[in-house]
Amino acid sequence: MKIRTRIFLLFATITACGFYFLVDWVQDDLRQRYLESLEEPLVDTANVLAAIVAQDIARRPFPTPTWRKLFREIYQRNLETRIYQLKKYFVDMRVYVTDNQGIVIFDSNEGRDEGKDYSRWNDVYRTLNGEYGARSSEEDPRYPNRSVIYVASPILIDGQLKGVLSVGKPTRNLDRFLKDAKHKVAIAGWIAALGMLLVVFVLYRWVSQPLQKLTDYVQAVKNGQRVTLPQLGKNEIGLMGSALEEMRVALDGKAYVEHYVQTLTHEIKSPLAAIQGAVELLQEDMASNDRQRFLANIRQESGRAQQLVERMLQLVELENRMTLQKTELIELGAVTRMAIEDVQLMAAARTISIEATITDNYEVKGDAFLMQQAISNLLNNAIAFSKTGAVVEVQVHKDDHHAVIKVLDQGAGIPKYALDKLFERFYSLQRPDTGKKSSGLGLSLVKEIAELHGGRIQVSNRSEGGVVARLSLPLS
Repeated sequence: MKIRTRIFLLFATITACGFYFLVDWVQDDLRQRYLESLEEPLVDTANVLAAIVAQDIARRPFPTPTWRKLFREIYQRNLETRIYQLKKYFVDMRVYVTDNQGIVIFDSNEGRDEGKDYSRWNDVYRTLNGEYGARSSEEDPRYPNRSVIYVASPILIDGQLKGVLSVGKPTRNLDRFLKDAKHKVAIAGWIAALGMLLVVFVLYRWVSQPLQKLTDYVQAVKNGQRVTLPQLGKNEIGLMGSALEEMRVALDGKAYVEHYVQTLTHEIKSPLAAIQGAVELLQEDMASNDRQRFLANIRQESGRAQQLVERMLQLVELENRMTLQKTELIELGAVTRMAIEDVQLMAAARTISIEATITDNYEVKGDAFLMQQAISNLLNNAIAFSKTGAVVEVQVHKDDHHAVIKVLDQGAGIPKYALDKLFERFYSLQRPDTGKKSSGLGLSLVKEIAELHGGRIQVSNRSEGGVVARLSLPLS
């Protein structure tokens, strides 16, 4: 797994776990906060009612029937009250009063627990002992998660404790509020987590894309492809890419010069040796015919050396181009006809005819001069390897989204051992008419020109004999 993918997964895992535990903690804490908000008004209510009861029993015993009737009327009220999403239809508060021994003397629930001993209940027990008294008890054993919160207040008359008043409030409505709140907190938490994951993903892409571009660039350079350094931004990755590009140029330049010096030295030895031998022989007395023959040989070999140097300089210039310096729309039909005109004299000298089939004037984007040179090189090869009186065919047609130029000859074909070496620099086969080799740079030039135009060149044997060269270029 890639390091940047591991980093992204680590960030994503940390973010997801962090938000999960945060939401879980908030949801757990919500109930405590809701209970606190419920208990606080119960304290006020208990103290207010305790003060009222204290006034009632200051002069007489506690008026149980009166208070029972009062709460019966309160419970029978139809409130029809809407509290946000909650519809409330009745009062669900319970009130009971005990004496200073903890015996219930009034229960708002139709006197259900009157006469019972509540002195052990936490709200009554703590209040009788001068502390804050409160408790939470099950509302119904059948529903263990539903409880009632009770808050007690002392009934004081002239500073003496006469009893306890406790107010109870069921938590069922609170549970409904809590459920809604937890749901909203969960949704908010997941939205925040997804938002954070999106930010992490954007950061991941922001960092990983330049790294991927740089990796692809290095792989392409390793495979010998013609590529330019991609835009990596003005950051550390961009600086690293620039440094790699400078290093590549320096290493390529050193290897390039070393390779070409060695190759040129090797290739130019032959014409120089021939010239040197002819010069030595010309220093001696010889017949006029022999002298002319050696002079012609010097001219031929010096021309060969000059052609070798010129072709190599042209190839070097093309190989060092990463892209075309200027481009224009090229009409392939017109450029092909111009290339045919360039080689007509060479073809006529060997009584070779050139037949052109151009189905349409397809347009490609590129350099017209270089394209004409490429087609001329293919025609030169076809003519050089054709028999006297043969026909060389030139076809221009469309294949998918590419324009294709085919040059077909009727020669002897290419030996199997040479098929994989045709595009190597300085590799050449003997011409059938002279038995001599060329500079071996023609097809290398065609290959460089094709790649500069985003195309490709293929050379193969024809089943019926001869060779076909296929130059494919993307249509504009």
